[in-house]
Amino acid sequence: MKLLFLLFLTWLACGPCLAQASQASPALELLARRVDEDEKKLSDWAELARYRNDNAHLPAPRPGESRVVFLGDSITDFWGRGVERGTFFPGKPYVNRGISTQTTAQMLVRFRADVAALKPRVVVILAGTNDIAGNTGPATDGMIEDNLASMSEIAQANGIKVVLSSLLPVNDLFYPNETESRPQQRIRAINNWLRDYAAVKGFAYLDYYGVFVDANGLMKPDLSNDGLHPNTRGYRLMESLAQQAIDQALRH
Repeated sequence: MKLLFLLFLTWLACGPCLAQASQASPALELLARRVDEDEKKLSDWAELARYRNDNAHLPAPRPGESRVVFLGDSITDFWGRGVERGTFFPGKPYVNRGISTQTTAQMLVRFRADVAALKPRVVVILAGTNDIAGNTGPATDGMIEDNLASMSEIAQANGIKVVLSSLLPVNDLFYPNETESRPQQRIRAINNWLRDYAAVKGFAYLDYYGVFVDANGLMKPDLSNDGLHPNTRGYRLMESLAQQAIDQALRH
């Protein structure tokens, strides 16, 4: 069906002459790529395939091992990868299960496969900024909070201790619309909910925001190279804060 559809579009675009067809070709190639991308998204919206093989080959935790799974979006995904490769808690039995661009709704779908099935002692959840940006459609604060609460409840039901991480601030120094797509008042509102919810439930609250924010409520420029993701210095600060929160969760 897809081939017939593309052929039909080609016929519409080309018109009566080959010159027009030649001009239309780049647009059709772009359209074909977008169709392929959309088909992939629809076939695995939550990207369960991303870590399926890794999960299958990950051995069970050793006796006494305090495995920790980090669940999140690109901020988690990029941690220890690329230029940061090998710097994700070296020597620790910590597992990175971040996926770039993901929202809390997608993470909730894959929570059992990418977190609960790995039998960690602790899960560190950092999610919500892409919901605010509308990556998978409009999302209210209540929708984001419901998804975070549902992930926490699944963790509790499986005997996993929960660390809820605050959202990071952003700035417009590199991309001028960053604060427009991720309004600071919404980030603060979600963080306030996370802090209060963690206190009620007895979870550890991991406050990245307080370290990354400047006097104007924006991401400190020396902690990010793009106004959204931490740079090397930022990740080093996050590592220290995360370890403190993990230790707190394990003590409780």
